[in-house]
Amino acid sequence: MSWRVLLGFQERLRCITIFIESKNLSHPVLNKSVIICSVFAMISFSVKAQELMDITKPKIGLVLSGGGAKGLAHIGVLKVIDSLGIQIDYVAGTSMGAIIGAIYASGYSGKQIDSIFHEVDFDDIISDDLPRASKAFDERANDEKYAVKLPFRKFKIKLPSALSKGHNTYSLFTKLFLHVNEVEDFSELPIPFFCIATNVETGKQVVLDQGNLMQSLMASGALPSLFQPVIINNEVLIDGGVVNNYPVDELRAKGMDYIIGVDVQDDLMTRNELTSAPDVLLQINNFRTINDMKLKVKKTDLYIKPDISNFNVVSFSQGQAIIDKGEDAAFKQRKALEALTVLSKERQVKTKPQHIDSLKINAIDINGNTHYTRSYVLGKLKLKNSQTISYHQFEKGMDNLVATNNFESVEYQLKDSKEQEGYNLKINLKESQISTYLKLGVHYDDLYKSAALVNLTRKRLFFNNDVASFDFALGDNVRYNFEYLIDKGFYWSIGLKSRYNQFDKDINASLILTEMERLTTGVNKIDVKLRDFSNWFYVQTLFRKDFSLSMGAEHKYLEIDSETLSGNNPERVFQFQSKNYVSLFGNLKLDTYDNIYFPNKGVYFDGNLNIYLYASENNDEFANFSIAKATFGYAFSITDKLAFNLQTGGGFKFGGKSDKALDFALGGYGNHLINNLVPFLGYDFVSLAGNSYVKAFAMMDYEIFKKNHITLEGNWANIDDDIFDTGEWFTLPDYRGYTLGYGIETFIGPIQVKYSYSPEQKASKWFFNLGFWF
Repeated sequence: MSWRVLLGFQERLRCITIFIESKNLSHPVLNKSVIICSVFAMISFSVKAQELMDITKPKIGLVLSGGGAKGLAHIGVLKVIDSLGIQIDYVAGTSMGAIIGAIYASGYSGKQIDSIFHEVDFDDIISDDLPRASKAFDERANDEKYAVKLPFRKFKIKLPSALSKGHNTYSLFTKLFLHVNEVEDFSELPIPFFCIATNVETGKQVVLDQGNLMQSLMASGALPSLFQPVIINNEVLIDGGVVNNYPVDELRAKGMDYIIGVDVQDDLMTRNELTSAPDVLLQINNFRTINDMKLKVKKTDLYIKPDISNFNVVSFSQGQAIIDKGEDAAFKQRKALEALTVLSKERQVKTKPQHIDSLKINAIDINGNTHYTRSYVLGKLKLKNSQTISYHQFEKGMDNLVATNNFESVEYQLKDSKEQEGYNLKINLKESQISTYLKLGVHYDDLYKSAALVNLTRKRLFFNNDVASFDFALGDNVRYNFEYLIDKGFYWSIGLKSRYNQFDKDINASLILTEMERLTTGVNKIDVKLRDFSNWFYVQTLFRKDFSLSMGAEHKYLEIDSETLSGNNPERVFQFQSKNYVSLFGNLKLDTYDNIYFPNKGVYFDGNLNIYLYASENNDEFANFSIAKATFGYAFSITDKLAFNLQTGGGFKFGGKSDKALDFALGGYGNHLINNLVPFLGYDFVSLAGNSYVKAFAMMDYEIFKKNHITLEGNWANIDDDIFDTGEWFTLPDYRGYTLGYGIETFIGPIQVKYSYSPEQKASKWFFNLGFWF
């Protein structure tokens, strides 16, 4: 007797019961006789059926098609399957079907998978954006200046192989599958599993049923142009949907008797729906897949087709609606599914997923690094052997390594240590063959005005772990910035910098004139052209993992010219400043803001000390002086939409005080301001001057729409000469400024408009910024 016959007997008994109830037989003897006979028959059949089912229980397979975001409908189907107690014996899938199928096969329930995907930020998954804090300070500054980054080789621009390397996806898989990290034969998962990928060189399908589970899923879901190809067993693999988006034949070959299939693929569009070139290309791509499904549907015992025609492959923001569609489609097949419950035992999960808070890393095995030393890699990972860290720290370390952009791929696995508790970390690196990049950016602000930025970055210029970067800004104020760093991770790195800046602006006269000169001329503001040429040599290391400690020597040439007071004697007043400075400096920096412009969380600290030893002009009168300054910030969120950023800072000058050109100057808005210029809303750039200051700042940021921000800001300050000596620093603020702003995050950087008001001046001022600051 086969399992199909058992299903038939079960259905007949159900019909007999319904018949008895519907007839409401009146004869008591007959009624009792029929009922007793029926009960004995059912008991007898039940015992026999149970014996037969134990011997002939059919194997139930589940095949899940690919479909991008539409594949979230699989989750709804799995929730219904679980609720009915159906035990799946084998899972097969392609692309998104492979991803959800593998998670289910590893021991997660449908409800658990639902919870997982509600917590995933699909924007981060698709764009592969890394947390800002994962990047080194110099790399972070570079990434926050350019709108476009293109590989550049042999004087030719090369387009990247894909928009995403898939690191965030791989990181998610590593965490989800840690409980099955020892499984290399996918048939040994709690539910046996395989998936399909495409060999892009031959166009043939590849069945992935063993090896690195995370890599296999990356290959099966590597949508061309979106995710880069994955190399497994020396084969270059992409999305399996290219050749086989519904592997029902391969699943049947695994010995399955009954197959449940869930199809989330597109149907062919009508002429009214074909309204654009992408629509036509998608239609052409779907011809083969849809024609194949006509045959494959017939090979599926229970075919489930959710109604997801109103969604597309990137409709992740509508994930809940898509999951609901999957549930609806499964409930429509409820009777057929319920018929399978008699054939299923309670689902026995051998290995259950577990929440991991910390990891003990016993050993670290690094392969594939030829240009970059082991110490360099470990420095980025911030890991050492025999170390216990939080899982969050582990993820941050991997982000740090990937954020260097020195590797085409970073494949890693955590394997259980055989001899002791904990894990061994195995990392396989593939170094990037591209060492030169062309980067472009645009910007406008009220100080430097308009500028177009061209950057050339070269890695491995002289050494395996060095990088050279040259910025050239063309526009109203020509500028350049050159940086060279030999990065040695935890050890002392060596760097060189050279920068030229210039701008024209009305500035506070006290920054360049003595009090006597101001009284004599009666001038409070002077229109000047400032030129700053600075060079640094420094060493740098990581301190307590998150702090960057730098120290070195600085040369600065500062020139300040003006035509405002030229009069009859331009030789005397035209050039206020033309001087070289030499100083020693130290810098301690911590920056964990998640976004430099609109932070939701993180801590910021930047402390500097410059000791000026020499000045070229009037050297006989020069007296050594030092300038110390620091800024501390803390950002936090109240809700998903509402965040606050609080900052405080100050600085003072001690020693010789005759040289005023490097004093503090408050006013304006922005980042990367040179020397001791400090932003202060409510006042124009370089409006308030003194050799010491204190400042407080607060910003409330409400993200009204995604990447659209309404900000309310306030800042308060005291600035003058020697306020720390006079006690003025600890009094009510002399200067205040308040701002209402609107900002949009774009690929070229933030676009911001700010309306500011100063109570002391009883005047308002507008600030406008477009693009990243540089």
